[in-house]
Amino acid sequence: MKSDFIAVDLGATSGRVAIGRFDGKAITLEIAHRFNHEVISDGPVRRWDWDHIYSEIVVGITEAKKRCEPISIAFDSWAVDFGFLDSEGQLIKPVISYRDSRTDQTFSPTVDLIGRERIYERTGIQFLPFNTLYQLVAAKDSAEYREAKSFLLLPDLLNYLFTGVRSTEITNASTTQLLNTSSRNWDEELIVEAGLRRDLFTELHEPGAVIGEIQGHGVLDGLKVVATASHDTASAVAGTPLVDPHSEVYISSGTWSLVGVETRAAITSKRALAANLTNELGAFNTVRLLKNVTGMWLLEECRRAWHADGRTFTIPELLAMAQDQPLFLTTIDPNDPLFLAPGKMPDRIRSWCLARKLQPPTTPAEFTLCILNSLALAYKETIDKIMEISGKRISAIHILGGGSQIRLLNQLTANVCGVPVKAGPIEATLYGNIAVQVIAAGLLPDMATARVAIAQSFSGEIFLPARR
Repeated sequence: MKSDFIAVDLGATSGRVAIGRFDGKAITLEIAHRFNHEVISDGPVRRWDWDHIYSEIVVGITEAKKRCEPISIAFDSWAVDFGFLDSEGQLIKPVISYRDSRTDQTFSPTVDLIGRERIYERTGIQFLPFNTLYQLVAAKDSAEYREAKSFLLLPDLLNYLFTGVRSTEITNASTTQLLNTSSRNWDEELIVEAGLRRDLFTELHEPGAVIGEIQGHGVLDGLKVVATASHDTASAVAGTPLVDPHSEVYISSGTWSLVGVETRAAITSKRALAANLTNELGAFNTVRLLKNVTGMWLLEECRRAWHADGRTFTIPELLAMAQDQPLFLTTIDPNDPLFLAPGKMPDRIRSWCLARKLQPPTTPAEFTLCILNSLALAYKETIDKIMEISGKRISAIHILGGGSQIRLLNQLTANVCGVPVKAGPIEATLYGNIAVQVIAAGLLPDMATARVAIAQSFSGEIFLPARR
């Protein structure tokens, strides 16, 4: 007999609602609904089209519920972005995107005010200008901030909109750079030193907690909402079939590549700070020691620029061209701030190369190969640093998420890093989301057994390092 669960996974360009069926040994997934969404302009501010996102989620859950009898539902999404709620519990304005430029003016002054070492020692979080801390500081002079009674990160905002319960899940809270990694609570001192309102911060909850039941949504009412590891990377890591977490690396590959290992305690040493590593909390008292590396964002932005010029390519077409491309050796630093903002990516890559007297790519095939080689090298550099600081030794790399389908990148990574690369699961985030619900329902005892079930739920390819 199968037990059904619903997972809502919200990504920065698309979302999906899935049904997970657990038969006691493995999890099968069925996608009930997919949708795309984009950033919209509100004057100079870049916001998410939240009404569209929310309505599509409702459509997806309604469709999923027609196809199954779910025990529970859980939401996950990207980190750092949030919505302000007013005294009536209404979302004041659509959520501002982390790619908005408002934190350009608040990032450095806030770090200088509080102190880089102090922030890192307490939170263990990588310094990125769009972290929630700097977004909140940037919002302090806005009407939204003055009117707000609370703020909620996106999965918690969805929990609230469906159940009426205001609470913040801890894996996502850890990404804000406002959670104390030792106490696993909001850092009261940092909140005060940043000049933020403590009353905006809600109570915290852990993955597996029961949030409540859906209310005010007709046929959906009564469905139990359970907290998963609501940061999508936390769910993805939970959904990775690590055999030996002490020696296996994960790379969650998509718009961003999140490269890391699973640990039991945060590492907030000066060496970790110098490497700009992040210690995000994971499901069931784990820590994800990782670093953000720019991912397929680079190629997607190149595609967007070429399309605007009248040249349209699919990702598979570009990969096929790169596979056949004669050796092109120029690589870039994919983490250079020059590549963070959208727009004119081929021109930016060309300028970066020329400024360093390197041969720039000229064709779409060369751009693709340049990006993939650069990502593989960035993975190795990041992994080497994480291994050095954590004292671990690498035995294998798991590449998960949509990027795990890019066989050329998988092989390049195996070649450069010198260890086997295990591809998949593609749907690691959904597997992790469902696995936490399965554990919360008492059908599995812990993540170790859940990972065994996940390993039996998909078939993945292994890429061995090429002999030199």
